[in-house]
Amino acid sequence: MAFISIFDVLGPNMVGPSSSHTAGACSIALLAHKILDEPASEVQFTLYGSFARTYKGHGTDRALLAGILGCSTDDIRIPHAYGMAEEQNLKWQFLCDETETELHPNTVDIHLTGISGKVIDLRGESIGGGKISVVRINGIEVDFSGEDNTLIVVHRDRVGIAAHITSCLSQRNVNIAYMKLFRENKGDRAYSILEFDNDVPDDIKEKISEKADVERVVLIRVREGKHD
Repeated sequence: MAFISIFDVLGPNMVGPSSSHTAGACSIALLAHKILDEPASEVQFTLYGSFARTYKGHGTDRALLAGILGCSTDDIRIPHAYGMAEEQNLKWQFLCDETETELHPNTVDIHLTGISGKVIDLRGESIGGGKISVVRINGIEVDFSGEDNTLIVVHRDRVGIAAHITSCLSQRNVNIAYMKLFRENKGDRAYSILEFDNDVPDDIKEKISEKADVERVVLIRVREGKHD
């Protein structure tokens, strides 16, 4: 049986009303914002299940917009997300799909375009108590929570990539808590996702990017700590 703490029951520090429909939604969108790594110019949200049915009443729409703008779950500006989006010239659209029944009931697809034209497609699930799971990025099935410092390496599926990534981290004394490779087909684009208990130095992105088959490296820093 999985361990459940009192904090899982109470939920995170947040601007309400719902840990699943507000805090979870904000966290998913904030991760999309961090992966895009530049201001957004346009976003389209496709909501499924209970998200689609109750998103206005539970503030899911405001939470999603606020997350795209860089707000965390306890940001008091969340109720004013529409005004913030207008001020930042962000175009947005909410679509509802109540026919899809095979997905988690609190699922959102985010199609996000940055000011440079960069595009990110992300699917996230709000799984309860403010916790989330990212299950798809740019059409590739993945699985990570965003609760810890996370490194996302986009690369071609080639021999030696994993060894290169782990070598770069080992040289900086960074301990890997979790690492998994996600890909559609052998030899195609893949995502190596690593999670850490401690902090990760910023220059690790440049070091990993030196490999020719590495397309992009994203560092999502949730908490800062010491690294040797």
